[in-house]
Amino acid sequence: MKKAVIIGIFFIFNCLAISGQINADTVAIKLDLINHPEVKALKTNSNVAFKTILGSNNWKAYDSTFAVNSETAVWINFEIKNTSQDSLTTYLFYGGYYVDIYLEQENGYEHYKNGYFRPVNQRSEPKSYYFTELTLAAFQQAQCYIKLSSHSDKKNYTAPILFSKLGYLEFMDTVKRAHSPPVAFIYVYLVSLCCIALFTLVFCFRLKKQVYYYYFMYLFFQIVYAFLVLQSTPATIVNLAQHFPHFSYLIAESVQFIFIGFYIYFILYLLSLKTFSLKLAKALKILAIVCFGYALLWFGFNVFHFNSDVRRMASIIIRIVVLPFNLFLFGWIIYKVKHPLLKYFVVGQSLFFVGSVLSSIVYYNGLHLVPNGIFNFWHSQNIIFMAGLLGEVLCFSIALGESMFLVQKEKEKTSQKLIEQLQQNQIMESNMRKELDKQINQKTEELIQLYSEIEKQKEEQFKKSFTERLRNMEMLALRSQMNPHFIFNSLNALKSLVMQSRDEAAINYLDDFSILLRTILQNSSKNIITVEEELEILVLYLSLEKSRLGNNFSYHIQCNSREALSQYTIPPLLLQPFVENAIWHGLHPSNKPQKNLSVIFDTSKQLKIIIEDNGIGRMESGKAKKMHQPLGTNITKERLTLYNHISHTQMQLNILDLEENGVPSGTRITITYID
Repeated sequence: MKKAVIIGIFFIFNCLAISGQINADTVAIKLDLINHPEVKALKTNSNVAFKTILGSNNWKAYDSTFAVNSETAVWINFEIKNTSQDSLTTYLFYGGYYVDIYLEQENGYEHYKNGYFRPVNQRSEPKSYYFTELTLAAFQQAQCYIKLSSHSDKKNYTAPILFSKLGYLEFMDTVKRAHSPPVAFIYVYLVSLCCIALFTLVFCFRLKKQVYYYYFMYLFFQIVYAFLVLQSTPATIVNLAQHFPHFSYLIAESVQFIFIGFYIYFILYLLSLKTFSLKLAKALKILAIVCFGYALLWFGFNVFHFNSDVRRMASIIIRIVVLPFNLFLFGWIIYKVKHPLLKYFVVGQSLFFVGSVLSSIVYYNGLHLVPNGIFNFWHSQNIIFMAGLLGEVLCFSIALGESMFLVQKEKEKTSQKLIEQLQQNQIMESNMRKELDKQINQKTEELIQLYSEIEKQKEEQFKKSFTERLRNMEMLALRSQMNPHFIFNSLNALKSLVMQSRDEAAINYLDDFSILLRTILQNSSKNIITVEEELEILVLYLSLEKSRLGNNFSYHIQCNSREALSQYTIPPLLLQPFVENAIWHGLHPSNKPQKNLSVIFDTSKQLKIIIEDNGIGRMESGKAKKMHQPLGTNITKERLTLYNHISHTQMQLNILDLEENGVPSGTRITITYID
């Protein structure tokens, strides 16, 4: 009674205060702005800026003729005042798509945004799209402009309402109590589907069967649908669709038909329909394609041409077509298919069909709007549809579990039959072996033994011959590398330096000579060394030859990358005989004032080693060889042949006589690596 008296007093003050302005502190519960004498309205294009509105003089009384659509926006203008000495909070209610509120402050207008299609991060009041909190300071008098706009072509007569704090709290309490059961059911639905989807995903990755993939996609789009339904509730926990509300609104219908399409493919594989009727399987595939196609067309049409009447008509037509066809296929499956899991399909499909039909009837006949009716609760059509879906999902989850049991049972039967067959085969095989083994095994063993002995002998002889030849060639190569002439000449050069009292030069010469000998001895036990190590031997050798031959002998070593040379292998002391032969049989007999030798290591493509001198050439040198026949080159060729035989890489040797105007001008030796 006390509450009613207070409300009545506030109502009287409210009526008395409506004179030139709206007194916010006199609003008892709520105040309708439509048809209010102090509220003016203006129709404009939806893109008109607020600055333009401030200068407009075409305001009229606000009534139901001011409807909002996709091209027309409605602006509302009124003056609001707080006559109390305390700050006052009032709440503007608007259930439309977009609302922009401009409230006059000391330093300009404060802009508030809200509405069903406003993303959460753009709303001034994230908790509720339909209430916007407006705060007035003590004795503040402010001009208020409200812009109502929409994406829909359908005229929208939803009008804003001004609520007091008491009215706001009562309204929100009523909304919370009305929405709590549906929201609780949606959360149960979501949690149940997420758990089942998680298990299905594990089976999908482990077993890699298409039936689990289609079932997971079926569950996934059901989960998306549940989030879309949750958008229109006051729920705040995981209400993801509120972050992109317009997009969610556009895809709601498409998502339903996408999961129906995946559901059809799931049934095809669950019941193995192809084994029972190819025509039935083909008809179901056509229905699935129709569902996917309708989902895409629906989304595309709404993105480019949003029309509420067309949306409603298309939704009714597709259900009139799909639901009877679905019922026909349901009967066809029952008639044709004889599968152990058919009973789960019948129960699940029945629940889905009942939920879908009942949901459509409730929505399109407006039964959810009938006061005190059985379906008169929030989101009744969605809850009915989701209840049917949840029952269907549970039936199919049980069916998948039993299918695994049936598969395991079938495997056990197959394994048992296979074991029995194998046992019979073993008995037959044992009997045959007794007859054949006596005749075949003996001869087979003799032939194998004889063949093995022959192959073993051939292999041993070949290895022995090859190894012996290789060792002999290596020994000959080692003996020929540092011939007595070189050692004798080196010691004479050392003696000459000592006699000339060039002690430091003699010591350096002796150091280099000892290092070269030690390096040669170390490498003599190796089958292969890197080309980089061979280069170090050449550097030592050429420095000694330079000391002996004097200033008229010069050499040049070119190498792009020592690191690249370390990637190639070579028989030890393979290059030294070529260099020694070039010096002592090409350059030393030459009468040229400047005797040049160049060694080039080209690693630009494959490794290529070029040794070139400007000596007398092989023809003139051949005449001298009658007195002294060097064996280094021939031995090196033999070593190359052996190396190419045992190595996966090949080295090709090429010797070219250089001429100038028909006169010998030197020799070029090229060694090329070939993979």
